Amino acid sequence: MKKSLAMVLAGIMVVASLTACGGKTEKAAETKAETTAETKAETTAETKAAAADGETYKIGVLQLVEHSALDSANDGFVSALDDSGISYEIDQQNAQGDQSACQTIAEKLVNDGDDLILTIATPAAQAVAGVTTEIPIVGTAITDFAESGLVASNEAPGGNVTGTSDLTPIEAQIELLQQVLPEAKTIGVLYCSAESNSDIQLQMTKAACKDKGLEVIEFAVSSSNEIQSVVESAVGKVDALYSFTDNTIADGMNTVSMVANENNIPVICGEEGMVEAGGLCTYSIDYYELGYLAGEMAVKILKGEADPATTPIEYFPADKCEFVGNEETAKILGIDLSGVK
Repeated sequence: MKKSLAMVLAGIMVVASLTACGGKTEKAAETKAETTAETKAETTAETKAAAADGETYKIGVLQLVEHSALDSANDGFVSALDDSGISYEIDQQNAQGDQSACQTIAEKLVNDGDDLILTIATPAAQAVAGVTTEIPIVGTAITDFAESGLVASNEAPGGNVTGTSDLTPIEAQIELLQQVLPEAKTIGVLYCSAESNSDIQLQMTKAACKDKGLEVIEFAVSSSNEIQSVVESAVGKVDALYSFTDNTIADGMNTVSMVANENNIPVICGEEGMVEAGGLCTYSIDYYELGYLAGEMAVKILKGEADPATTPIEYFPADKCEFVGNEETAKILGIDLSGVK
């Protein structure tokens, strides 16, 4: 009996020991599971945070046409993106001056689901703004956003569009014309009637010329194909030609200067690139800096630090406009630019 009792007690102790071990094992398994879950959650959170910090933005670009001013604005925009350190993919599109192509490209960029769209020149901005009210649009090289129907006001845009204006210093350029050509009385204003930004500048030019006692004759083209014949029609009628920042004329400035210089007609221009293409001189804004400013605005919008609706239109400072003259053209026309600043 004593032996049997000893065996029973031994069995009870073994069972108790196994039960205790089993409890410890289950508790350890539960602890391990909880730790694994917590670690997984932390890892997931860290991964999401890293993804947010390193987000790659999709940016579409619609440029109306290729000429030096708009190209420089595009370059400045991209430089601002690079300097900001954001990760981005950019889709560069150029309508080559074709309005129907503008519309087609605008629809493509919107359908691609871009995070932001840069529009370079007024018709490009109008095309994209007509397709989306959701995707942020930053425009540049646009004379007047409000007058072009892109925003409620330049101070408070109120929608999905904002950007930088290339409103040229027209009054200062007319004063430059009188300084360089003091005998000039009749000025031919050369522009494209198909561009709304040109109509705005035309009215400003007429007002500035009236204040200076200058007579204005308008020479309008509807497309680049008419530039040569229209400039030829100005021969014998004007003392000088003036063209503000009109994209069609800027694109065809080589033709303008060829005809004008052959007929001894000085051309005062709206921006530096037009002078480099054969115009006489200008006080010019810096389109690279204008594009860079637009790029800085875009970065803030992409990062959620700014809203187009409450971001005022920005302008290139008038006091930073610089005199640019074409010495070769001046020599052809027999004009001395050495004393002009």
